[in-house]
Amino acid sequence: MAEGASSSRHIEVRPDWLALRVEAALEPDLPIVDAHHHFHDRSTTRYLLDDLVADMGAGHNIRATVYVQSTGMGYRTTGDPAFASVGEAEFANRIATTKVSGHQGPVHVCAGIVGYADLALGSRVRPVLEALIVAGGGHFRSIRDSLVWDEQGHLNARGPARNGRMRNPSFREGFACLAPLGVLFDAWVYHPQLDELADFARAFPETQFVLNHMGGPVHIASYAGRRAEIFAQWAAGMRRLSGCPNVTVKLGGIGMNYGGFGFHEQAMPPSSQMLCDAWRPYVETCIEAFGTKRCMFESNFPVDKGTCSYAVVWNAFKRMVGGASDAEKADLFSGTAARVYRLAI
Repeated sequence: MAEGASSSRHIEVRPDWLALRVEAALEPDLPIVDAHHHFHDRSTTRYLLDDLVADMGAGHNIRATVYVQSTGMGYRTTGDPAFASVGEAEFANRIATTKVSGHQGPVHVCAGIVGYADLALGSRVRPVLEALIVAGGGHFRSIRDSLVWDEQGHLNARGPARNGRMRNPSFREGFACLAPLGVLFDAWVYHPQLDELADFARAFPETQFVLNHMGGPVHIASYAGRRAEIFAQWAAGMRRLSGCPNVTVKLGGIGMNYGGFGFHEQAMPPSSQMLCDAWRPYVETCIEAFGTKRCMFESNFPVDKGTCSYAVVWNAFKRMVGGASDAEKADLFSGTAARVYRLAI
């Protein structure tokens, strides 16, 4: 597969292509909390509640979801720009109070809300956090401030420069406001940043960190053609990070282009067995390092929808842990997410 084909993080969603692969849900009664999804309403991408409901109708027993911030979604267009993201929490909370029917009963969509605040504001971010908590109507749980940075520059997030952000004094001052308010931090980094994240997590032991997308193992652009080497570097970084008891991990998110698997370049979408074979080493490494009580599965839809359908991605996760005990599966598919995000489900 062409690992170096593109440096873009997102893959175009092609419904007609995805429809070429249809699978029935495995273990359809297993309760699932989708620990990470987005909503998009852009000129190039639309993925709103009706789209998620359609995906959840594929046969898996989705009981609740955690909504994760998407830059600009529902933002306020007037008033203090520092409070613009409060509009996103208001938007997500409206959905959280909407009755949604899934394939096997009601689903609490946006049971947990992960929002955004500019922690580089320092202590001035506290009133923004307080406004987000109020706007979330009892569902607001976490802040995500994307920290991804790559020295080559072609994989970097939009917005302020992320290099050294975790060491920035103003950012740390703002970060110190999270724990007193009971707010978690969703961390999004690439694998070369894992040791920096571990140092950061040790500096704030009272704050619960949720590592997104298995720590971002990158296999494209300057990292292409070195899968075994990069995997070893990533795995070592994840094992070191697991020594921080305040860090949990979301399993998934490598259906984005940076994972370098190239399934979107094939004539047919991947089967769940194909995804299982490709992604299992990453998932197993995380579970071995952190344990099931510190790991939770995520769809990362609609971003990972460029690679596979909702039915297929959950089937792949179920195949990866087919030999796990019932208690371990309960942790991975719902229990860890419900506990960490304090979900009433």
